[in-house]
Amino acid sequence: MPQQSSTPIAPPTPTPATPVVRSRHDGAKSIISTVLILLAAPLIALTLTAFVFQSYEVDGPSMETTLENKDRLIVIKTERTWARITGHDYIPNRGDVIIFVKRGLIDQSQGQDKQLIKRVIGLPGDHVVVSNGSLTIYNKAHPKGFQPDKTLSYGSVITTTGGTVDLVVPAGEIFVCGDNRANSLDSRIFGTVPAHDIVGKLAIRLLPLSQAKRF
Repeated sequence: MPQQSSTPIAPPTPTPATPVVRSRHDGAKSIISTVLILLAAPLIALTLTAFVFQSYEVDGPSMETTLENKDRLIVIKTERTWARITGHDYIPNRGDVIIFVKRGLIDQSQGQDKQLIKRVIGLPGDHVVVSNGSLTIYNKAHPKGFQPDKTLSYGSVITTTGGTVDLVVPAGEIFVCGDNRANSLDSRIFGTVPAHDIVGKLAIRLLPLSQAKRF
């Protein structure tokens, strides 16, 4: 039977910690990295805003009841950006809600051309007729005409469509209307919108949270 030793075993001697030494060169690199990050952040934000998405706030009643005054929106710009890269016109789908620049209509608060939000009603080649309070579109698919406000699922349009319009939408342009037809400055007044003036398409209503929605 093995005998137990009565001699105590000494604990291992701890190895002294090696001090960490940082050169001035490492400190300079850290400062430069921080500065580059601070400089890059606004550039990245500007790039995203210009080419990918942007936040907007609704100003006015022209899209009621689909959108209300002060609603906060996210507008996607990727399709428009890709169209410009590939040299094509960006033509949204009928029924899409878009942001576009109205040349000659000045935003007094910003001192530049105003941006409007409307719904796409007429596409290139469509014959758009507004008469007796109704909006009718004639094209190759519907030679006898159809009324998008009644056949498309984009929601309610307040009141009848006033005004008198009889035009064919040119190539590379669209015809837009506000959903609140009695209180909307749109293509019934200023005509069709060139594709190159389109900023982006409504994707999400963020605020108010109780009415958050994807479009």
